[in-house]
Amino acid sequence: MQAELGKLAHALGFFTRLTLPDPVWRHAAPWRLDQCARWFPACGLLIGIVPALCWLVALYWLPPVIAAGLAIASAIALTGALHEDGLSDTADGLFGGHSRERALEIMRDSAIGTYGAAALFLSIGLRWAALASLAPWAGAAALVIAHVVARGSIALALNLSPYARKNGTGALVSHGISRGELARTLIIAILLASLFGGWAGLLAALAGIAAAAFLHWRMASRLGGYTGDTLGAMEQVCEIAILVVLAGSWSVS
Repeated sequence: MQAELGKLAHALGFFTRLTLPDPVWRHAAPWRLDQCARWFPACGLLIGIVPALCWLVALYWLPPVIAAGLAIASAIALTGALHEDGLSDTADGLFGGHSRERALEIMRDSAIGTYGAAALFLSIGLRWAALASLAPWAGAAALVIAHVVARGSIALALNLSPYARKNGTGALVSHGISRGELARTLIIAILLASLFGGWAGLLAALAGIAAAAFLHWRMASRLGGYTGDTLGAMEQVCEIAILVVLAGSWSVS
């Protein structure tokens, strides 16, 4: 149990800006991030609670469109815009580089180009609009489902392809995971989505995983594998797909 909690703490420390306590049992094994994949959905659950609470509290005083913006902002602040950064770099590399080497070079550059800026605008805008169209508790459930499944979807890349660089953020998961670990991770994510959203949650989870899988296939065919940036892009695309599907299912307008 201590080992599993250590894996959860390690994964949560990577996905957020939280400074976690460092109890003695965490020193027992220097976990690699790829050894913690089954805990990715649990990290998403803990992360998703923050914007869900922000959304519900803000709705007491503010209209939905403003409350939705604050909820999205709280998630970005909690994660340090980790996945948004990956999305923007991936968009710049995918559309701005004509070769694998050039695409990887562009993605390494910290500057945001036109494609990256457009991707960020669409990501935040679509999530914002989808959330604002939902009733209070439906919106809270949608946020939790999106964060749970989006973190779990990252595991697809860890099993289906190798790491495309010699070093970088993605090297933390470059050892990959087994097919069984991938199945466990996705099953956990789908079950949690169904628990919070019923049949609509299940449909949204499948749509989000499919969107993440398509993006991974596109980038892996272009780059020969995944990078830390493409993992972030997978998370973002999955979040967008889930919130849009749930907005279509649960919208109050």
